[in-house]
Amino acid sequence: MLKKFCPHASVSTLYELSPNFFLSRGIRGLIIDLDNTLVAWGEDKISSRMREWVREIKAAGLKICILSNALEHRVRAVGESLGVPWVSRAVKPRKYPFRQALKILGTSPRETAVIGDQIFTDIWGGNRMRLYTIWTTPLSTRELISTKAVRRLERLVVKRFQKKGILP
Repeated sequence: MLKKFCPHASVSTLYELSPNFFLSRGIRGLIIDLDNTLVAWGEDKISSRMREWVREIKAAGLKICILSNALEHRVRAVGESLGVPWVSRAVKPRKYPFRQALKILGTSPRETAVIGDQIFTDIWGGNRMRLYTIWTTPLSTRELISTKAVRRLERLVVKRFQKKGILP
């Protein structure tokens, strides 16, 4: 039951993920969450370090698509600023928005990773599509009140994974 919520990998920050991490696993496309993964929650300002990370990823020939439940104007602002396509108002973990992102990237599930900070949206949605899932620590503690409530359940699930030795 819990397996569908378990990421294939976990990192503290996107910066831990080099192009070689993906290429060595046969991954050519990245579906990346917006809030608390690429930028702090509710922000559209991209740090210079994040811009550099995106440049390195793209320079290695990897494709990126932002997939977010956020409204169009914010997702578009970040996507255009980084020069990457996006899907907004995704309603993750539904499969349809992940299919849209795969179509945009032109990659198959086995050669695509999804990266996000939420187990019940990003990771569950990615696992439902058989993508390589990477869970990252949120960039900020600011978020919707509903997300804060779900984080409590998320912590219980993560503790269970850690107890079983699935996650460090």
